Amino acid sequence: MNLIESFQDLISQVPELAQPLIVALASAVPFIEGEGAATIGILGGINPVVAAIAAIIGNFICVALLVLLGSGARTALVNRKRAKEPIAVNGANRTEDAQLRGSIAPVAADSERKANRRMKFQRAFERYGVPGVSLLGPLLLPTHFTATMLAAAGINKARILIWQAVAIVGWTAVLSIFVASVVNVAA
Repeated sequence: MNLIESFQDLISQVPELAQPLIVALASAVPFIEGEGAATIGILGGINPVVAAIAAIIGNFICVALLVLLGSGARTALVNRKRAKEPIAVNGANRTEDAQLRGSIAPVAADSERKANRRMKFQRAFERYGVPGVSLLGPLLLPTHFTATMLAAAGINKARILIWQAVAIVGWTAVLSIFVASVVNVAA
């Protein structure tokens, strides 16, 4: 049984009031996201509007947390790097941790999969900017990855969150309408 089937089984086993919570939790999983979670909910028998709203909320909360954490991590790294920059002392350049610099192990090479994701993101970002990457992102990478990479690149948090919200609402609404229509026609 795969993750999607597990969520659908879980939806059928919990009380009706808790079903949107399961959809929201499913939307926090990369590659399932809002669109997949809404689909899981609709196929699980939840009202399409309720499923879509729960999926949007769950996906956006997860993405917002990742943006805030990613932005905070970037800020900490930038501040740490600035603190280690050479300081002129009596005409000589020295760093605060000169003894430790040589003992730091080199960073391991990224896996090929991570490198491919990063290259896809970089090409799309250079071509389309924040709005394009956010809106077209679900076609290339999950919004979780896209938002985290934007935050790590130093893009303003509010700008990322606004465009991610637009993308999450748009994609989830479109797919929810499509799935609900197919379910209604099939029924």
